[in-house]
Order: sequence, then C-alpha cells, then structure tokens
Amino acid sequence: MLMKTSNAMKFHGTTLKLNYYGPCHTDSDISVYFVEPDVLATGDTLWNGYYPFIDNENGGSIDGMIRAANANVENVTEHTIVVPGHGPLGSRTDLIAFRDMLVTIRGNISRLKDEGKPRDEIIAAKPTADFDGK
Repeated sequence: MLMKTSNAMKFHGTTLKLNYYGPCHTDSDISVYFVEPDVLATGDTLWNGYYPFIDNENGGSIDGMIRAANANVENVTEHTIVVPGHGPLGSRTDLIAFRDMLVTIRGNISRLKDEGKPRDEIIAAKPTADFDGK
C-alpha cells in the first residue's frame, strides 16, 4: 500500500491493513483494507455520489483529499469492494470518478483564483457544474 503509514494485523483469520493518509478530510483519516475478502473501507476519503466536506479547520485540504483518492485508486483492483464513508458501496471506477472530480474542481477554482476573481464571482462561475447533476 502506498499510504503514509500502514499497520497489518490478523482478526478472526482476516488480515487487516490500517492506513493513515496524512491530512485529507481531517488530520486523522485512515482506511482499513480487509485483505482476503478484498474490501477497502475508505472512511471519509470517499464520498460516493456526494461532494465531500473537507474540514480545513481540523487539518483537511483538497490536496490531501486528492492524495488519498490517488492512493485508494492505486491500491485496489476491479474486484475490490469499496466501502465509502458516505454513499453506496463502490468500486475502483467510483474511486477514479471521485478523484477526477476533485482534481477538475480544484483546477477550475484555481484558474479562477489565478485570474483574480473574488469569491462571489468564483461561485457564480459554477466551477462544479460538470458534476452537479451527479
């Protein structure tokens, strides 16, 4: 696993890998990978079908969320069952879509900020429009 730290343990015959991402949703996000059944419980690093809440007051950041999303994508296969922190069960495809959404929206907002747009104009430009219907 390519997470910041990883600890493995056995529980009732199942290997669990607990992974700390570093700050992303908050400053203390982890995932649990159940090795033998091939299940990843992402915690709040995946909001399947929802925009995430990023708690910047407690260490969260969009860059950290993207870093965690990239790690999640890299560490699953097409067969992995993905248990998000919010939303329905998912898959590697859902992890990729979530990561791509984060990257696109961050890029849209960064571009508008670089153009010197104030907050109200950034919101009016609808930088999330491509994803709002999902």
